[in-house]
Order: sequence, then structure tokens, then C-alpha cells
Amino acid sequence: MSPKPVRLTIDTAWELWRDQQDGEAKDWLIIHYSSLVKFVAGRLAAGLPRSVETNDLVSAGVFGLMDAVNRFSPEFGVKFETFAVPRIRGAILDSLRALDWVPRTVRANSRAIEDAISKLEHKLHRSPTEEEIAEQLEITVEDLQKQLSEAAAGNVGPLDHVVLTSDDGAPHKSVEEKELREAMRDGIRNLPERERTVMVLYYSEGLTLSEIGEVLGVTEARTSQIHAKAVMQLRARLRSVGLS
Repeated sequence: MSPKPVRLTIDTAWELWRDQQDGEAKDWLIIHYSSLVKFVAGRLAAGLPRSVETNDLVSAGVFGLMDAVNRFSPEFGVKFETFAVPRIRGAILDSLRALDWVPRTVRANSRAIEDAISKLEHKLHRSPTEEEIAEQLEITVEDLQKQLSEAAAGNVGPLDHVVLTSDDGAPHKSVEEKELREAMRDGIRNLPERERTVMVLYYSEGLTLSEIGEVLGVTEARTSQIHAKAVMQLRARLRSVGLS
């Protein structure tokens, strides 16, 4: 007579996986936390071209979830969800970078905007306005906003791996990553109020760009432009201190 199957709960599944490396318990945990993958993939997909399939993002994110299950320990002092989300996000972003779907002109324009921001911040000792950036690039504000919109879907880079929530204290964190996180937090604190609000609501509070637009009283497209400019400002600052 076969033994009665164990009815798993979160606690028993984690115990069986940590103590016995039980494969069934691991599979149960991955299925149980699969909604995290769908959540992260859905948020990323909202800003990507329609040619990028959400199902492909989910498939890539599952590898991040599996890695999180393998690495997680309650000794880290954080909830599993807090530990897993950046790894799921990182796996999805790695798959997007491998596709290299962003046109070269968009990459070139994004880099030009970052360079202009860097020069203006050095000159003005503050964050430049869109009008000042456009003047530096010798284009109109309308053209700049168009380039920001195009770049919004291509903002896949080092910044996206950094979590804006509190550090999880895990011992595997590299010194460089911790420096990057701290530098980015400093950068966010020094952003103009509206851009800082967008970054905090998007990364820390989990709001969509559409929801943030409602908070700010602007369209989702305009929110996307503000987000793109904020990301570029942070990247420019990180590059200036050798962290990007």
C-alpha cells in the first residue's frame, strides 16, 4: 500500500525543500509563487512593443523564480516575495537584452540625451529641464519628448536590476551592487519632485504608469516620458561615478 501523500503548506514545503531537497516540495513552491512571475512580467510588458509576447516574459521569469527558490533562506530576514521579485525581473530583463529588439537609432538618441543631461548637470549644478536638454541637443521640446517616448520602451539596463525597496541583507550581495543601490537612492532623492514621485510610485509602490498618470493629472504617455527622463538622469549620474 503506497504511503498517503503529504498535504503541503508553505511552511512544510519550505521545510522539506531546505532540509531534504525534496523535488516535489520545490515544484509546489514554484507553482505557489508563480503569480509573482505573472505580476512582474505584466508590469514590464506594459511598456514594451506588442511584438514582445508576455508569455515569453513569463517563461524567462520562471527561471528567476527557480533561482530564488534555490537561493532563499529565512536567515536573510526578509519575505520570500521581497527576495524573489528582483531575481524574476532580472531574468526577464536578461532575456530582453538577448533579443536586442531596441533599434539602434533609439539607443543612440537615448545616449545623446544622457550625455546632454550629464553636461547640463555639471554646468547648472541641478537637474536640467526638458527645454534646456532640447536646447543642448539643438532639437525642439516636441522632438525630445518623442525621443523620450521611444526610449521608454528601451530602458532595459543596469538600473532595472536595482531594487528601490530596502536592502534584503543577503550575504551574496556584492559590494558593487550595494554601492549601486545606495548611489541610486541618493540620485532619486535629488531628482525634481515630479520625477522623484514617478520613480517611487513605480518601483517602490508598484503602481502602473497609467495609475501614476492619474495621481499626477497627466496622460500615461506623458508619465512614460517623465519616467524615461528620470531613468536617464540616474544613469548619467551613475556613469559619472563609475557605477554604470
